[in-house]
Amino acid sequence: MNNIVSPSILSCDFLNIEKEISHFEGQENLWIHLDIMDGHFVPNLTFGIPIIKQISAKTGLPLDAHLMVENPEFHMEEMKDFGLHNITFHIETVKEPIALLDKYRDHYQSIGVSVKPNTPLSTLSHELLTKLDLILVMSVEPGFGGQSFIESSLDKVKELIRLKEEKGYHYQIQIDGGISDKNSEKVRKAGVDNLVAGSYIFKAEPSEYLTKVASIR
Repeated sequence: MNNIVSPSILSCDFLNIEKEISHFEGQENLWIHLDIMDGHFVPNLTFGIPIIKQISAKTGLPLDAHLMVENPEFHMEEMKDFGLHNITFHIETVKEPIALLDKYRDHYQSIGVSVKPNTPLSTLSHELLTKLDLILVMSVEPGFGGQSFIESSLDKVKELIRLKEEKGYHYQIQIDGGISDKNSEKVRKAGVDNLVAGSYIFKAEPSEYLTKVASIR
């Protein structure tokens, strides 16, 4: 299967979100990445639940919600009927991640956990790893678009590949932060399944969005 590319609308024209997303309609192996920030877990503030509900009604593309919030359970509860394809919460924000995952397993096709650059993979227990559909490796500090790729994030990817092969885990590996055509090849070769890209795609003209997607795939 081709790598999945997930354009992050954090970098799109917020006043024309529906039109921006429409450029990707009909594409295979493409998710729309929704960076949901609360101004507490990360300094920045993006869009909230009412906007996501409207987005979910306007597109047939798989929606990928990345919760950069202090209370992910609230968001998971409020959005459980939106038909989101994947929802990812940060391990740093949850004391009982397995209980949270189990509570919402039937409401989301895929549930993931994200780890910040300085968070060790040892925070993810074996039991949790057996249940996860996705692990999001942050290759920048979460909270802002346009940052530079942190090379050491690939060490986490390689360790996740090793654990997956050794233990038989089934999670998909996603990476987010500073992805472009300059580093996408080594990221794919490291074993990443799903590449999130924001600034690299949306700083181009809309007519070039799909060309940008193809260049990192």
